[in-house]
Amino acid sequence: QVQLVESGGGLVQAGGSLRLSCTASGRTFSRYAMGWFRQAPGKEREFVAAISWNGGITDYADSVKGRFTVSRDNAKTTVYLQMNSLKPEDTAVYYCAAAQMTTRIRLGGSDYWGQGTQVTVSS
Repeated sequence: QVQLVESGGGLVQAGGSLRLSCTASGRTFSRYAMGWFRQAPGKEREFVAAISWNGGITDYADSVKGRFTVSRDNAKTTVYLQMNSLKPEDTAVYYCAAAQMTTRIRLGGSDYWGQGTQVTVSS
């Protein structure tokens, strides 16, 4: 099994930056594609970003493209989401996910999910 724990969330002013981390434990991490989703109150969970097992392929939702960057450090069994130019509409609980294929991240077919970390962007 793989356990995922998110960290790095918090309160930030609009235009600021945060970097979320998701650390994995348990089974082999490096062969999993990783991704990020978010869910705001009263809204459905939405795809944010994904990265292949070796970092060679990345995928972003249009709403965050150019502002967010997903990366990973397999030696630390950690995936990151660098969030720049944050907007109030980015406020949500952010979840990391793991799947055997990158495409499964976007489709919501991840095998493992973290418990989420709150990101709040103030005006």
